[in-house]
Amino acid sequence: MNFLEAVPAIRRIETNRDALFAIDVVGDVSPADAENLFGLLEAAYALHPRIDVLIRLTDEESVDWANIKQDTLRQGVADAMEHVVRCAVIGEPSWASLVTGLFPKTLPFEVRRFDVDDEEAAWQWLGARPT
Repeated sequence: MNFLEAVPAIRRIETNRDALFAIDVVGDVSPADAENLFGLLEAAYALHPRIDVLIRLTDEESVDWANIKQDTLRQGVADAMEHVVRCAVIGEPSWASLVTGLFPKTLPFEVRRFDVDDEEAAWQWLGARPT
């Protein structure tokens, strides 16, 4: 299967809050998925300078960090540091270690991890729900 036939690993979740950017991460994340994610985030930042983020990790496999352009990663991290207020991550703790190396040790935004069984608590923490 070529990349044009592949199902995106990162999918938007529609919510009842404009200033909440919510995504589902399903399966292997390719460099094209990461580029798409950063583009979607840039659009969200343009509409709302301060946003909350919800990341639901479903059937997560891997992220191909090595093949994502370093400039893209650096800019994505810098933008998140400037625009994100709170981030809820729903899923297994093993995924957190994949992202930890990208961000500084001290973050200017609050991050909370929720177990899959606690997804409702994550939505409540962000004052939103999927639509």
